[in-house]
Amino acid sequence: MSKRLIAEALGTALLLISVIGSGIMAVNLSGGNTGLALLANAIATGAMLFSIITVLGPISGAHFNPAVTLAFALNGEHQWRDVTPYVAMQITGGIIGVWASHIMYDLPVIQTSATMHRTGLAQWFSEGIATFGLLMVIFGGLKARPDAVPPLVAFYITGAYWFTSSTSFANPAVTIARTMSDTFAGIYPAHAPMFILVQIATALIATPFLCWLFPRPKGTS
Repeated sequence: MSKRLIAEALGTALLLISVIGSGIMAVNLSGGNTGLALLANAIATGAMLFSIITVLGPISGAHFNPAVTLAFALNGEHQWRDVTPYVAMQITGGIIGVWASHIMYDLPVIQTSATMHRTGLAQWFSEGIATFGLLMVIFGGLKARPDAVPPLVAFYITGAYWFTSSTSFANPAVTIARTMSDTFAGIYPAHAPMFILVQIATALIATPFLCWLFPRPKGTS
C-alpha cells in the first residue's frame, strides 16, 4: 500500500509540474500569444500523462485524480478503505508539484491564484463534459484495449484543453493545486469549489452509466 500511495503522490506531482511549469514557460516564450501558450501547455500535459500512466499504472493504477478513484470505488474495482489515502496523496502530490514548479522558475513558492475568469454556468458545464469524457475514455479503454489507456487519456486531455471552455481541469486534486499558483494555469480559490463539486457529481452520475456501457469483471482495474 505504501508503494501505491507514493506512486499516486509522485504521479500527481509530476502532472502538476507539467501543467504549471509548461504554462509558465509558454507565457515566457509566446510573446503574449495566448493561443500558442495554451497549445504548448496542452501538449506538455498530454505528454506527461502518457509517461506517468505508462510507468506508474502497474503500481497504483495511475489514478492521479480523486474523481477517477471515486469512480473505480463505485464500480467495485478499488477498495473503499483506500479511497481516502489515495485522495490525500493525490492532493498532497499536486501541491508539491506546484511548489516545485515555482522553485524551478524562481517564483515565490507560496502563492494564491488571481485568475478570475474560471466561473459561470458555461465553465461548470464544461467541467462536467470534461470529466465525463475522461472517465469514458478510461472505462472504455480498459474494456477494449487496456494497453491503450495511457495514449487515450493523453490524447483526450490534450484535445479537451481546446474543446472545453474551462480548459479541462477534470480533476479535484489538480483544481486544488492550481489555486496555489498565480500563473497561466491558475484558478481563483473562490471559483474552485464549484469546479470540484461538478467533477465529483459527474463521477457519481456517470459511473453507473459507464459501468453499464463498458461492463468488466470486478477487481480488474
